[in-house]
Amino acid sequence: MREVEAGDAERVAALLGELGYPSTPERVRERLATWLGDRHSRVLVATTANQQVVGCLSVHAVPYLERDGRWARIESLVVTESARGTGVGSALLKAAETAAREWKCDGMEVTSHRSREQAHTVYRHVGYEDVCDRGARFWKPLHQSA
Repeated sequence: MREVEAGDAERVAALLGELGYPSTPERVRERLATWLGDRHSRVLVATTANQQVVGCLSVHAVPYLERDGRWARIESLVVTESARGTGVGSALLKAAETAAREWKCDGMEVTSHRSREQAHTVYRHVGYEDVCDRGARFWKPLHQSA
């Protein structure tokens, strides 16, 4: 487990494609520059013994306005199919939680499409609770394609 490096962009792009978000290494490299420049954001990669990247997680801290403190949000988490079920996802989550504690966050949020049942099993296994029935999530796109 380590923080992402610019040289990981090609592998991270491939992982994001597995998650259903195709991208190019160039675009990922640009996005990583933004993430790496934010002290309350972190992108972590899980590697094999020979340093092959097999998982990636991005997490950032968000300050509350309505009260003191921060909460953390996992933006993306993906483990390559061949490494699923080996503890990589759990290890990435644990590392993200460590970062969130360093940032003094009081909780962690992760959203996941209902179809990703295998991921939900991992989240529950490491202590996350599905709280979707407590509220609703709304989205409005701000830029329309021409």
